[in-house]
Amino acid sequence: MYVYTWYQWLLFFFIYCFIGWVIESTYVSVKSFHFVNRGFLRLPLLPLYGSGAILMLFLSLPVKGNLLLVFLFGMVGASVLEYFTGYIMERLFKMKYWDYSKNPFNLNGYVCLGTSIAWGFLTILLTEVVHRPLEWLVFRQSATTCIFLVTGIGILFVYDTVQSTKAALDLGKVLESLTKIRAELEEVQVQMSLLKAETAQKVSELKSETMQKAAFVKEETMVKLTSLKTETTNVIRESTLAERLQALTETREKLTSRLTFYPKGLLRRNPSASSRMFGEALRELKEYSKKFKK
Repeated sequence: MYVYTWYQWLLFFFIYCFIGWVIESTYVSVKSFHFVNRGFLRLPLLPLYGSGAILMLFLSLPVKGNLLLVFLFGMVGASVLEYFTGYIMERLFKMKYWDYSKNPFNLNGYVCLGTSIAWGFLTILLTEVVHRPLEWLVFRQSATTCIFLVTGIGILFVYDTVQSTKAALDLGKVLESLTKIRAELEEVQVQMSLLKAETAQKVSELKSETMQKAAFVKEETMVKLTSLKTETTNVIRESTLAERLQALTETREKLTSRLTFYPKGLLRRNPSASSRMFGEALRELKEYSKKFKK
């Protein structure tokens, strides 16, 4: 067992990617009450499951037959893989594509005790039950058939990975830009509120001063000129802020509408995705993605 050619290993990888997609999509679809094509890719493949399965097979080889060690090796190996995959993806794409932060005994939201234990049991299930019939099936295929399948699926896999990676990077940039725009919008709105309050206060002060000096025509004229100058300055400032507010709003709408086919798909395939730095922007994009399903 586990003595395979390079193309058999790749075929096993794609098979377990597909099995993982079936498991994840079924779970999330039942939970969401509608079909969800789960995962990072558009293809029905989840690379994390494929990588995890291959890692489990490698780790279980030295301790084959000892279920306790198979469980422990699988649990630790898969958890380490899941942690570093989640960590790297968040650093690259500004998002957590899975998040265990609400689960007890989690580590930075990338892994949690419950999932790690599940990985251990899955390793036993994989090595003792699932893999044997799949191994038999793959062994029955000729080298030509295996290479043909691996090549065809591999080309589609690489293309989809490249497109999804580009989309995820673009989505991360949009999240970052939307967050900056949101901060600028809030700042402009605060400035406009302060300006209105300042204008109202100055008008009140000028009215009071005008009444006190109504007997002195010259001083009254100077007050009126000062009032006019202040009012004019404030109107210009308010107009500038209004233009800035409109420009920022339009930019935000353009960024939101930049979501193309692939980024929208990423959001729909990962409904539980989160972002510590750009949470508000991510929620806005999720709402937009739901509103304009195509």
